[in-house]
Amino acid sequence: MKISFYTPFKPLDHANPSGDLMIAKSLYDYLESNDHSLRIMSTFRSRWVFWKPWLWIRLIGDARRMMRKLPKNSVDLWFTYHSYYKAPDLMGPLVSRRFKIPYVIFQGIYSTKRRRDWKTWPGFILNQKALCAADHVFTNKKVDLNNLRRLLPSQRITYITPGINSEDFSFDTVARNELKVFWNVGDEPVVLSAAMFRPDVKTEGLSLVIRACGRLHRKGLRFFLVIAGDGRERNRLFSLAKEHLPDRVRFVGKIPRNDMYRFYSAGDIFAFPGINESLGMVFLEAQSCGLPVVAFANGGIPEVVKDGRTGMLVPLYDFNRFAEAIELLLTKTDNRKKMGQAAKIHVRQNHDIGNNYKKMIEVLEDIVRINAAV
Repeated sequence: MKISFYTPFKPLDHANPSGDLMIAKSLYDYLESNDHSLRIMSTFRSRWVFWKPWLWIRLIGDARRMMRKLPKNSVDLWFTYHSYYKAPDLMGPLVSRRFKIPYVIFQGIYSTKRRRDWKTWPGFILNQKALCAADHVFTNKKVDLNNLRRLLPSQRITYITPGINSEDFSFDTVARNELKVFWNVGDEPVVLSAAMFRPDVKTEGLSLVIRACGRLHRKGLRFFLVIAGDGRERNRLFSLAKEHLPDRVRFVGKIPRNDMYRFYSAGDIFAFPGINESLGMVFLEAQSCGLPVVAFANGGIPEVVKDGRTGMLVPLYDFNRFAEAIELLLTKTDNRKKMGQAAKIHVRQNHDIGNNYKKMIEVLEDIVRINAAV
């Protein structure tokens, strides 16, 4: 298939990593690795475009350029990753209608509560129009699947289990030994956490991890906390670590995603609350490397972490139970290792994109074949 690939929320080469960007890149790479020809027709970012009238000039310019220069029959399908109220897809419906090609959305989100707020109402309407224009919508969250069914017929929606390329996140003994020496943590257990140091729920989550580990350290438990990430809130987090866990925290900076398997390999537990986390790709990555997870049971996390089997999920904002879950895994070595092994198997059996995206390819090929026959 010849596919036009578009990400209205954030271009693929955006400097700030996020779970959504990781999913977008994995989709692009998967389609390309399966001998499909992809072209990025626009890098226009539609985030809050309805309150930024100056951006409409570029939107119209990009659309006109594509309609003028795109050769006839050069594209079989328009594929948009992630359309929602903050960043509705305005390009896909326009171009696909002009060239009479199928239009699909992966991770389309329909949140009716956004129509009740004047600030988000325009985005809700624009996103609703995009979803209704799509020939098919894929979703990787069950809550979004249920919401989409309120708008679209079931035959136009497909649920794809969230996943990663598990081969890219495998335990590495050499990396474990090298990093434990480099971090100077000896043979003591290592709790890992990772997030961008943004002034939002990411930093709030990391702060909670630091305070929980500080409580355990004051109880006499011996371990180290290693945090990957960087951003504007670094000084705040450094100060918090110095206050609650002096000399027991290692900040290792921002790590390229293709090196994250090394980071995970050097730990024993992955702890991050994941407040309002849409899916939390880090939880899949950590489990794939054999780490049990401690997190909040909210958002999309319960879809990728099996509570009591591959990790421990506690109620949202329950600080005491979050700390207790980390303590249990630190003190019960056999439980920790058993959960880590189960986590590794769980990801490979249920969350490997090599298997999960095959269903998506079948649907896309059917859509293109039907369109060509019309």
